[in-house]
Amino acid sequence: MRFRSYMDEALAEARAAGARGEVPVGAVIVSPSGAVVARAGNRTRELSDPTAHAEVLALRAACAEAGSDRLPGHDLYVTLEPCPMCAAAISFARLARVYYGASDPKSGGVEQGPRVFSHPQCHHVPELYDGIAAKESAALLQEFFRERRT
Repeated sequence: MRFRSYMDEALAEARAAGARGEVPVGAVIVSPSGAVVARAGNRTRELSDPTAHAEVLALRAACAEAGSDRLPGHDLYVTLEPCPMCAAAISFARLARVYYGASDPKSGGVEQGPRVFSHPQCHHVPELYDGIAAKESAALLQEFFRERRT
């Protein structure tokens, strides 16, 4: 089977989040058949909910669609390295693979910081692929924060 990236869809969700005044992070969950089953962008400010990260919102929607709290065989495409909270949720959902764009040296939880998937308490470790559309993902974030500093 040939690899197909869904990062363009995740980037579209990130752009929409940024247009709403949210930190521009987007996520897409893809079923084993290749269908996009959920998509989301950050909505922490809009929902007054610190857990409303793109990954968590997409997981909630995909789990509701599947009628299950687990998503074996599903893939997550996200524009920024998941934070520790999102990494734990990804593990609990039993996602097969995580593809992410930009690394997050400040708040990442996968390759940076606590490295959630490396802990012995982590029950499930997905395959990880980083750097997918990393430049575009990082540029969205940099532009968003640059505009807020001026």
